Amino acid sequence: MTRIALEGITLLADDVAAMGAFFEDVLGFEVAVRESDYLALANDGVRLAVFRRAGLADHTNGHPSFTSPRGGQAVELNFECDSPAEVATEFDRIIAAGGTEIARPTVQAWGHFTGFFGDPAGNIHSLFAVIPVEERPAPGERATPPA
Repeated sequence: MTRIALEGITLLADDVAAMGAFFEDVLGFEVAVRESDYLALANDGVRLAVFRRAGLADHTNGHPSFTSPRGGQAVELNFECDSPAEVATEFDRIIAAGGTEIARPTVQAWGHFTGFFGDPAGNIHSLFAVIPVEERPAPGERATPPA
């Protein structure tokens, strides 16, 4: 089988400028390409881009995925921090800068300290730090946020 590599992820938005401002000003990405219908963000590894929904409809013969009203979550980006303290600080900064608070950071069963926030297009993303195994609560023990 031929190997197919994941090169990029494109988020769809009706307002590319608002998404660009959020990813640039709030999340700290550099913009590599800025056009009225498209934005590419500089990133190590996989390319992250934002494209206007109607623009993709133009390129896909008006496919209903791009012309119908948006409904429900289609993608989640996961942003990793070095520590739970950084998660707490960055989460508060993101919310203060215009992100939508979905769920404040808490210890999750899978061993991460994770918070969820929304971007201007309504996508929900996570901000997390891995909790070292030796610091994770025992099964059934009440989880408290790490220091």
